[in-house]
Amino acid sequence: MDNELKDDLIKSDIEVRYDEHVKKLLSNKKTLAWILKYSAVEYKDCTINEIVGFIEGTPEISSVGVDRGFTAQSIKGNQNEDIAIGEGMITYDLRFEALAPGTDDEYIQLIINIEAQNKFNPGYPLLKRAVYYCSRMISAQKGLEFENSEYNKIKKVYSIWVCTNPPKTHKNTITRYKISEENVIGNVKEDIQHYDLMNIVMLCLGSSDNIEDNALGMLNTLLSDTMSSSERIKILDKKFDFDMSPDDKKEVSEMCNVSRGVLDKGMALGKKEGITLGMDNSTIAAIKNIMQSLNVSSDRAMDILKVPDEKREYYKSQISSD
Repeated sequence: MDNELKDDLIKSDIEVRYDEHVKKLLSNKKTLAWILKYSAVEYKDCTINEIVGFIEGTPEISSVGVDRGFTAQSIKGNQNEDIAIGEGMITYDLRFEALAPGTDDEYIQLIINIEAQNKFNPGYPLLKRAVYYCSRMISAQKGLEFENSEYNKIKKVYSIWVCTNPPKTHKNTITRYKISEENVIGNVKEDIQHYDLMNIVMLCLGSSDNIEDNALGMLNTLLSDTMSSSERIKILDKKFDFDMSPDDKKEVSEMCNVSRGVLDKGMALGKKEGITLGMDNSTIAAIKNIMQSLNVSSDRAMDILKVPDEKREYYKSQISSD
């Protein structure tokens, strides 16, 4: 096997492992509660602990299929994967159901999908993919949540996208897209519950330099590519009342070791034009992460990152002096 193929496999392995840790951390009910507080209007007046209590069961991680042919069977957990003829396999990152305060002291039931997205421009508009996901969560309810023409039983769905590497124009923003009523002629007012059934929310992260007391601040801390695991855990416990379990803390530490955010930054800076920006610290951090995660030498880590020869001795000296 040639070195380039080996490098590609190693990078792929790092990405998969990073994604697994991110999904597990996002599936924590306290994490979900912070996200829902700032994404779903139903929870805007609820406390974080109240929202935790509204989340039903255990969120399903990368097991429920999206596409036609297996979504309907799997939404209740009866069948997690079943590839339809002529279609590929696509799964939701996270999918779960939750109760929410409604009108007249009644509760409504929501179906929620949360996606962790590193590439903001993957070759297609993320919003169109999110619309597709919402549409599938609606259509998959027929035969499970309602039969025949019982459309009044359709549950509202949310597709929430946590974008970890958005462009500057989108950093530190939360944007919601939904069906709304528009009077073209006349003035008609329908009950909003009859049409407000599909909501898309884009949470675009930014820097962890200034941690605000909101969902973005929590996620910027949890998924930071510059903080150490101990720093993250301390802030999450103190500022966001996480009271993290040993398993949660282990996930944070493991994610630090295989942090794709740091790896992506390091690979970009490994190119000559990136190095000239003077951001050597990010490259050094990436080298250390690969050395620790894959148990390889600094030379091998720099091979993977394609660090220019003229910078290698400098980086090695910085690593050995720590």
